Amino acid sequence: MTLPWAAVAGGALIGAAAVLLLATTGRVAGLSGIAAGSVRAAPGERGWRWVFLFGLLAAAGLVLWWQAAPGQAPRTLLRNALPAWQLIGAGLLVGFGTRLGNGCTSGHGVCGLARGSKRSLLAVLVFMACAMLTTFLIRHGGGFA
Repeated sequence: MTLPWAAVAGGALIGAAAVLLLATTGRVAGLSGIAAGSVRAAPGERGWRWVFLFGLLAAAGLVLWWQAAPGQAPRTLLRNALPAWQLIGAGLLVGFGTRLGNGCTSGHGVCGLARGSKRSLLAVLVFMACAMLTTFLIRHGGGFA
């Protein structure tokens, strides 16, 4: 599948998953909230969260397997990874940002915008501005690596 069609298919699947989750559980598909609730929610609320998270990991594994050349092992996630301290720092910053922004990119960008939330529109504008600035700095400012 060529790149533009893969992106369209991926976006359609994300949208379909968000609609399916909302229709079946009444919950918004905000990944940070789902992940946090998989540990600290009431026991009756944890099951669907673990299934959702497992589905994300299984889908990623399936894509890695599907993209492997015949007779070759699937690509590993760590082949071109940054140093561990940068990955840990980035993870902590993302976690801090999702708490500060009261949600993550999937919750605000996919579900919040679809519901017409003004708060989510502002959050997405900030996410995108930060992403563009970070990309510019890494590509033209010498990067962080």
